[in-house]
Amino acid sequence: MTVSNITTTHPTSFLLVGIPGLEHLHVWISIPFSFAYTLALLGNCTLLFIIQTDAALHEPMYLFLAMLAVIDLVLSSTTLPKMLAIFWFRDREINFYACLVQMFFLHSFSIMESAVLLAMAFDRYVAICKPLHYTTVLTGSLITRIGMAAVTRAVTLMTPLPFLLRRFHYCRGPLIAHCYCEHMAVVRLACGDTRFNNIYGIAVAMFIVVLDLLFVILSYIFILRAVLRLSSQEARYKAFGTCVSHIGAILSTYTPVVISSVMHRVARQAAPHVHILLAIFYLLFPPMINPIIYGIKTKQIRDHVLSLFQRKNV
Repeated sequence: MTVSNITTTHPTSFLLVGIPGLEHLHVWISIPFSFAYTLALLGNCTLLFIIQTDAALHEPMYLFLAMLAVIDLVLSSTTLPKMLAIFWFRDREINFYACLVQMFFLHSFSIMESAVLLAMAFDRYVAICKPLHYTTVLTGSLITRIGMAAVTRAVTLMTPLPFLLRRFHYCRGPLIAHCYCEHMAVVRLACGDTRFNNIYGIAVAMFIVVLDLLFVILSYIFILRAVLRLSSQEARYKAFGTCVSHIGAILSTYTPVVISSVMHRVARQAAPHVHILLAIFYLLFPPMINPIIYGIKTKQIRDHVLSLFQRKNV
């Protein structure tokens, strides 16, 4: 394996270290990672199969769930195969352009996931606060436009990154201290003025997380007000019960982000592998846990899964 002369504008390839400081444990670390990835693949593919085959599930809530499942599949599949190749076969080399593509997909689909979670909050808001207008508000055309807007926003925000990284001269070696091509990990290898990349990356992250999370919180404030106005306690439980799965998905997605952000500021002296493990947790945990949450808490999906098992046992 060779890495090209990095005195040119950019190297032909980078070397991914994996998890710095834990290289001797890569094989053992790969066991829970491969298990989580397998669960993510099985769970999300099963969700997509159920939603696609059952016409009763062709409703806004489940269409948004299908979008989330596709995003989770792409997010985990963008990073995990290469990560496992590093852990199992020490295949650390990644082509420069493949690295940029991986980074683009990783960050773009993370932004799309945030947008879909916001759309699902809007779906629950309309279902609980304006139930009589649910079918007229959340039409098929609106759902399509929401999906297209999520893709457009992500692509628009992330398209500049590969072009910004191409213009740098990489004189700090080919070693990326990470197990996938994360934007700031690549920027650290570049020489010259990288302030714009630093500011742009932070600004986009703050814009997406703060704005989307703010609207999600506002949606649930209105939902909570509507639920508390219901006359019977049973009706309140039933109404809020329809939101439990979505709240679980929000917590599984945003909790690792918040923890990682706090760790970067509070525990700056922490070993690099701590931050990298948190980043991997963010990529693996939501795709693995979201199908489980929706499978357990959503009756229609749970019944469909049980019927599939019953057919196999007959």
